[in-house]
Amino acid sequence: MKILKSTMAALSASIIVMGVGYLVSLPAASQAASGKVQPVDAAGNMRIPDNYRTSYEYLGSWSVAGDEKGAKEMHTVYASPGAAEAYRATGKFPDGSILVKEVQSTATAVMTTGTVSHVDRLKGWFMMVKDSKNSHPDNKLWGNGWGWSWFDADNRVKTTSKDFRTDCLGCHIPAKGTDWIYVSGYPGLKK
Repeated sequence: MKILKSTMAALSASIIVMGVGYLVSLPAASQAASGKVQPVDAAGNMRIPDNYRTSYEYLGSWSVAGDEKGAKEMHTVYASPGAAEAYRATGKFPDGSILVKEVQSTATAVMTTGTVSHVDRLKGWFMMVKDSKNSHPDNKLWGNGWGWSWFDADNRVKTTSKDFRTDCLGCHIPAKGTDWIYVSGYPGLKK
């Protein structure tokens, strides 16, 4: 009984806020014990989830045109479990939804089907976490209903973004009317 009480006390001391696909505020000791580091910590610091390719839902891909024939980059986007289903039902991403975009450079070559671009090398990730409650008002990477961060390919734990307003928002201004997300490019969001 004593062990059960101390375990319950430890759990109640750890405020765990559940969202769609992530836990927030899991203490570092609990993260280490579980072997899982969560995508968002209590201060709003983000990291790319280890398992997004296998446990998240593929939403779609974008090709960024190059100056010559072929693509310059490919962007592949994944959504945390339940996020796309909730979007299809309500037309909105619920709080806690995580979107992870892989940004990859391409190689282009002539093949039997014509000139083809394919993924060559991972450049990094862009991650967004839905947060309509403004849970991290002192963190400059959170605002306008989302957490925003860019991660270089060599470090999925530490963002290079400093302020979402100057580092991230500019690319998303055309998508302001759809909650800052380019939903038109994601077949998985259509009913």
